[in-house]
Amino acid sequence: MPTFAILTEQTLKNLLTAYNNESNASARYAAFAVKADDDGFLKIGSLFRAASRAERIHAAYRAEILQKLGGAPVATPEQPVVKTTIENLKLSIAYEFYESDVMCPDFIKQGEGQMSAAANRTFSGMMEAEKEHAWLFTAMLEHIQECRDEWCQKLSKKAIYFVCPECGFIATRSDFDGCPACAHVKGEFEVVN
Repeated sequence: MPTFAILTEQTLKNLLTAYNNESNASARYAAFAVKADDDGFLKIGSLFRAASRAERIHAAYRAEILQKLGGAPVATPEQPVVKTTIENLKLSIAYEFYESDVMCPDFIKQGEGQMSAAANRTFSGMMEAEKEHAWLFTAMLEHIQECRDEWCQKLSKKAIYFVCPECGFIATRSDFDGCPACAHVKGEFEVVN
């Protein structure tokens, strides 16, 4: 069990912000999955379900750290705004790149020398997983934009994704030994479709 050092108010605030963001992202991606399925883009729906599960894993980990530090993991639920599947993908890409390229690096920089190893690890791991989510959403957006007809065959079938229960990394194939982000064992990955 990791030991937790006394953290600054800013680090606690950052952990709470991350918890709130992850909680709302999970709900948003679940709603986006329903829309994608309704539009006939079952493969995109599968990806949104996998991302929703990954965000729940992220939120649970942040909640655990906050509780161990004596904080209360409280989220302010937001009603997901569901638009077209293309718009939902674009929003998701922007959100994931913001977290991986701006928010997490800022949180790590703000906590330099004052953050416990567990808090630092949570932001570092989150950065890698969110970057992978952004690339997966980007690939789906490219596929959907390549569709010449209203119905795109390659997106009309569900896909299988493998979600790391430790860090929320989403793998598209099962030909790996451990999580590329955190090295968690392959046998414990969750299958989502």
